[in-house]
Amino acid sequence: MIRLFVGLPLPKQVSARLALMAGGIPGARWTEVRNLHVTLRFVGEVDETTAAEIDATLAMLRAPEFELSLDGFGTFGRAKPSHLWASVERVAPLLHLQSRIETALSRLGLVPEGRKFLPHVTLARLKDAPTARVQDFIGRNAPFRLGPWTVEHFTLFQSHLGRAGAEYQGIADYPLS
Repeated sequence: MIRLFVGLPLPKQVSARLALMAGGIPGARWTEVRNLHVTLRFVGEVDETTAAEIDATLAMLRAPEFELSLDGFGTFGRAKPSHLWASVERVAPLLHLQSRIETALSRLGLVPEGRKFLPHVTLARLKDAPTARVQDFIGRNAPFRLGPWTVEHFTLFQSHLGRAGAEYQGIADYPLS
């Protein structure tokens, strides 16, 4: 079985800037710079035949290049934050690409994503992190805007789970025109 997701890799300068911000929150496990990305569609575990079908389907998608920026921070889990993330600007071409990917994978028989698409880059997973320290991080770094950069392709990633967390490996890129 292969664990997959579709996403947008970040340019090195964007990842490097985000990595410089890591720190100052007890209980935070910061995402490694090489793993920073925007998830467009989580797939989950599939067999190799399904993985090949996903690859072929994604290769047929056509969408234009577009500009993307990061704009602010947020958390999942209001009373007790579990994740800290950088917000991705909700531009029409991004939403269109994500919708086309969702539709294409649903046609393959994959169960549609149950949650509404919230474009973000996960910066840290939080375990018993003091809410005040998380809010201090957000306040200290506000206002935050990074970009724009041109998104020229999207990627099928394989996720390898390990004791130190997940490692992500791009296995196929799909150009935008």
